[in-house]
Amino acid sequence: MKKLSARRRHPLAALVVLLFALAVTGGLYAAFAPADKAQADDTAQSLAIKEGKKLFAVGCASCHGTGGQGTSDGPSLVGVGAAAVDFQVGTGRMPAQQPGAQVPRKRNIYTNAQIDQLAAYVASLGAGPTVPDKQQYSAAGADVAKGGELFRTNCAQCHNFTGKGGALTNGKFAPTLEGVDPKHIYEAMETGPQNMPSFGDGSLSKENKKDIVAYLGAVNGDESASPGGLELGGLGPVTEGLFGYIFGLGALIAVAIWVAARTTKAKKS
Repeated sequence: MKKLSARRRHPLAALVVLLFALAVTGGLYAAFAPADKAQADDTAQSLAIKEGKKLFAVGCASCHGTGGQGTSDGPSLVGVGAAAVDFQVGTGRMPAQQPGAQVPRKRNIYTNAQIDQLAAYVASLGAGPTVPDKQQYSAAGADVAKGGELFRTNCAQCHNFTGKGGALTNGKFAPTLEGVDPKHIYEAMETGPQNMPSFGDGSLSKENKKDIVAYLGAVNGDESASPGGLELGGLGPVTEGLFGYIFGLGALIAVAIWVAARTTKAKKS
């Protein structure tokens, strides 16, 4: 009896074996699976940077320098981040056709994959704003009224209160925001392209930017209506005043000429 009881296993032995097996399995997964995934991600990123560098050398280096350090024809791109590249190249502003007071928006010549590669290369030159994900600029959950208040406070001086755009000094202008991709509007606030100041999270939080994008989508959307009737371009009191001045004053001049002609005819007769 003593010999049989000596061979009997301890009640916790099975539990210890099970825990040991789980620990070994988890250790093997941690050692191999994440490492493989991280290695794959690093390889893909390195490939994107390599391809982006080739595209940069062909389309950008003549103005921005072979290493993005900048030249007399173009500013340094070190630290501008991937968001700046996605905005400038995605809207067709870069590569620029010719120097001028302001680079206009035009047809994009790169594919989305090529833009991502260029952005990856420029981002590797120095840390900067990243390309936002869809949740950051989606109108879902945004406060449109708050966005309108923020837009009128920070942006309407140049872009007009509905984002129709306006003239600036020395041949520069604030472009219209009607029909612009919400992602590009968000990126413009993050990076401050050309004459526009940048609005970091300290000036406008991510939620504030999301609200502004939603406001612009609401006032310039197909479903929006003007309660005042004819918009006159949505340029505000300048256009309305000019309309009143030309037609109102013109009508008064016409009436004055008519009265003068009638008076002269009456005197002659």
